[in-house]
Amino acid sequence: MAANGASCEQPQKRAGAKDKQNGKSTDASVRERRQKDKEDRLSLVLWRRPVTTLHYFLLETLIMLKEWTLKLWQQRGPVFFVLVLCSLFSIAYSTEGAHQHYVKYLEKRFLWCAYWVGLGILSSVGLGTGLHTFLLYLGPHIASVTLAAYECGSTDFPEPPYPDQIVCPQGGGVAGSISLFSIMSKVRLEACMWGAGTAIGELPPYFMARAARQSGADPEDEDYEEFEEMLEQAEDAQDFVTRAKLGVQHMVQRVGFFGILACASIPNPLFDLAGITCGHFMVPFWTFFGATLIGKAIIKMHIQKLFVIITFSKHIVEQMVSLIGSVPKVGPSIQKPFSQYLEAQRNKLHHGGGSAPADENWLSWVFEKVVLVMVCYFVISIVNSMAQSYAKRLQQQRHSEEKTK
Repeated sequence: MAANGASCEQPQKRAGAKDKQNGKSTDASVRERRQKDKEDRLSLVLWRRPVTTLHYFLLETLIMLKEWTLKLWQQRGPVFFVLVLCSLFSIAYSTEGAHQHYVKYLEKRFLWCAYWVGLGILSSVGLGTGLHTFLLYLGPHIASVTLAAYECGSTDFPEPPYPDQIVCPQGGGVAGSISLFSIMSKVRLEACMWGAGTAIGELPPYFMARAARQSGADPEDEDYEEFEEMLEQAEDAQDFVTRAKLGVQHMVQRVGFFGILACASIPNPLFDLAGITCGHFMVPFWTFFGATLIGKAIIKMHIQKLFVIITFSKHIVEQMVSLIGSVPKVGPSIQKPFSQYLEAQRNKLHHGGGSAPADENWLSWVFEKVVLVMVCYFVISIVNSMAQSYAKRLQQQRHSEEKTK
């Protein structure tokens, strides 16, 4: 009997070993297929396959418009309420009366806030790559206000939204009366609106991961797939990036509100993982969004504002220009355009803008071209990302058809 039992156990063990081997081979084949599909999608870019990329981009755009239309139709009540408010504001805007002063004020404030919120959303969403709107827009704006405040000796130039050019007030100000806090309060509205926009832009990864956990469906998102793979291979993690991602995930999961607040309050390129983690582990919405909003719109923005204001304060800028001039051989030639640019900005502040010089400074020309290149790259990345999303739809459809056969 013992021999028979042993002989019966041996085939069972062999069958179990075969099942394990088959499971491993199946997992390996699935990984190979996913890797091949990913490589095919990543090759779908404008500079390699322009016609196919544009075709898939247009098809994905139509699908997204259809999905958004259905979602708006499902939320008919809030949409109708917003349309009624817009209609009332339009009537008040077109009707003459004493209320026009307040309507114009509300319009300016709303457009100014919406502008910076929109730039913040673009900075954190990006559909493939974020447009670095802090470096391109908010940082230069804070720098220009800082330089103007030190040059004018006052922050009494018009409240935002500013005119095309900031102009010093007629009476001027007392030298040395400018402080960090006065400049920070001058740019607080736009900075906080930009920070709120970045917090809103972190919501899509949260909602995507939350919906995937609730429904059990496989979302069409590579970041979420990498997140799940990272959780599976947590014990075998060796490289620094994976361990850093795991550190963010553990902090958010264990500490909760204050962990999210800590991750959102510092410049953190891995914060998208915090949104996915919170959605995956079903963290309440207001816990995630409240901590993200406080961290990004208040704590982080004040740190960034302080850094830019200190960097562009008058004495530090003068020291930087003098240091440039002290560089051997090439220093004086580089120092000259910087000095000319700063002098031109001072003249504009005191004379209300005036006419641009005939020989436009090359610094402003270079900055304009950098902004143009980055915006073009951002648009191209959106086209590529949407085309790759449509290619992933086709791949999933093809695999599902193969399974049913």
